[in-house]
Amino acid sequence: MAEISEAISMIKKAESDAVQVVEDAKVKSEDLINEATAKSNQLMEEAKSNASHEAEVTVLNSEEEAKKEAEQIKAQSEKNVESIKAKSSVNVDEAASVIVEKLL
Repeated sequence: MAEISEAISMIKKAESDAVQVVEDAKVKSEDLINEATAKSNQLMEEAKSNASHEAEVTVLNSEEEAKKEAEQIKAQSEKNVESIKAKSSVNVDEAASVIVEKLL
């Protein structure tokens, strides 16, 4: 009988050990899932932050380029205006001469 009692005790201990192993595995599994979720969230936040920063840099660079282009257009327009003024000034002088000749 002692052998049967020992066998039953061993079986009960093995069952208890198996239950504990399963519980430990569940806890470890939950911990791993939680760690993976936290890491995933962290990586997503970093990616969002990096993307936001890159977008800001792109916008700033675009603004700088637009300002440079606007300055170039302004400078060219000023040159064109001066050229037109100079040409029209010559025409005004010629027109004044023609008018004076007609009157005299």
